[in-house]
Amino acid sequence: MESFQGFIIFITFVVLLSAYQYKAQSPGSSTIPAKQLDSVLQGYGFSAFVRPHTGVIYDANVPVNLTGIKVSVLRLRSGSLLGRGVHSFKEFDIPVGVWVHPYVERLVFVYQNLGNWSSVYYPLPGFRYLAPVLSLLIYDAANLSATNLPEIDFVASKLPISINFTNVAPVPSGLTPKCVWFNLDGSPEFRELVTDNVCSTYRQGHFSIVVNSTGLAPSPAPSAGPNVGPIPVRHKSHNSTVWKIVGGVLGGFVILVLAAWLLGLLLRYTQKKKVAKMEQHAEVGETLRMARVGNAQAPVAYGTRTQPMLENEYVA
Repeated sequence: MESFQGFIIFITFVVLLSAYQYKAQSPGSSTIPAKQLDSVLQGYGFSAFVRPHTGVIYDANVPVNLTGIKVSVLRLRSGSLLGRGVHSFKEFDIPVGVWVHPYVERLVFVYQNLGNWSSVYYPLPGFRYLAPVLSLLIYDAANLSATNLPEIDFVASKLPISINFTNVAPVPSGLTPKCVWFNLDGSPEFRELVTDNVCSTYRQGHFSIVVNSTGLAPSPAPSAGPNVGPIPVRHKSHNSTVWKIVGGVLGGFVILVLAAWLLGLLLRYTQKKKVAKMEQHAEVGETLRMARVGNAQAPVAYGTRTQPMLENEYVA
């Protein structure tokens, strides 16, 4: 019985481990939260610094499962950023007077263009994106091989940083476009455009232009361009498949446990029934009379079935 239960536990462990490995190795599991995406893209951005030079923009390569996302990096001295700013770092124009906290001697700007992944990582129900989400984040440049670095906060103390969106879809008739800013925890905040296609900010984060799409007919899905691959991730279907596997495994485990429990009860019932039958036979057996033979007690029968006869009784 104990070996049978051990076998059941072993089989269940193997099935659960297989389900976990399926989830980990599935192509759909490449999807990561927006915050974690920043850390991943920081690592790919830093890898572009093969022979780094201060003040030079480097474009990074991203894996195939993130095709459509663009990442660029720029290394600067904090003093140079404060006194000179950065003119035209992609769509961002950074004025003088930008302070970083905590202070670091050298820093790295990481630029992101999420392209057709914008609504995947930063969904806005009731709104339609007119431009891709652009990001501007700062990291410590002390170790250019480091990954999973925390962002360094910064603030524009004089003029705001301007964002000139160059790839903006036409505004639907009767709607007013808005700038949207996502802070580091992903919370959105809406602001007015400075001018056509231009937003501004005093802090780091993720930015885009949107319109309120309530009441509008849904627009057709955008076709993938030459540099934009299809999104390989399917949150719902993948999660549904995994939960079906886990549910099947757990259901099978419960059935096996119940079967083992019922088998144990059956074995116990059979054993008790056998013992009871033996005890019953012992109780209904004939009790022998005890008699003294010499100095000891010994059982003797009450009588015999055939009376003994002497041989001489047959003699005529």
